[in-house]
Amino acid sequence: MTPELKERIDNLLQQNKILVFMKGSKLMPMCGFSNNVVQILNTLGVPFTTVDILEDPELRQGIKEYSNWPTIPQVYIDGQFVGGSDIMIELYQKGELQQKVEVALAS
Repeated sequence: MTPELKERIDNLLQQNKILVFMKGSKLMPMCGFSNNVVQILNTLGVPFTTVDILEDPELRQGIKEYSNWPTIPQVYIDGQFVGGSDIMIELYQKGELQQKVEVALAS
């Protein structure tokens, strides 16, 4: 990954409390896993930003290297990598996701 791409990802994470790297956008997810994440965050009623990795092949590969996680979507809360669709569903069902989000938005 180039230093420029790493800096770009770092800046995105600093500027957004809840950030989702996904296929498509929050208004038009382009895969079921991305849609799951959008639906969970919408259910929580929290503000979040999405980045469409389909529009940027360099970012699509780079975010996988950045997080050391092979799949998309990838969710970051308060700059920390949380996981993908399965992990988000699990955290939501346990009630842990709401706590993570509240702490992040309060800081």
